[in-house]
Amino acid sequence: MSSTDNVNTQVTDAVTQANVKVLGDSPALSLSNLYQTISQSLSLSVQNAVMAQQQSNLIHQAVTTQGVSLLYSVNTAAIGAATRQTFKSDDTENLIALLGAIQALSDSGKNA
Repeated sequence: MSSTDNVNTQVTDAVTQANVKVLGDSPALSLSNLYQTISQSLSLSVQNAVMAQQQSNLIHQAVTTQGVSLLYSVNTAAIGAATRQTFKSDDTENLIALLGAIQALSDSGKNA
């Protein structure tokens, strides 16, 4: 059996240096992989946010278009009738009658 003394010291020194280099570079490589992973996940989240904003904008435009179309499709006669019905009230007539009754009572109080 051969002993381990048969290996040249220059070879063992080169292997040792290569191993030390790999061990020395591994933290930097690990961090670079971590940074790439984080940057990719952040870019994907930004891309998702932009896509959601675009879809929301599309929905808002469709709703606005439908609302404007609905406003333009309503008959003006129907709008006039609804406005007249809304503003039609007998409050003015009731106030005039009430003021007349108060005036009559105050006149009768002065005569008594």
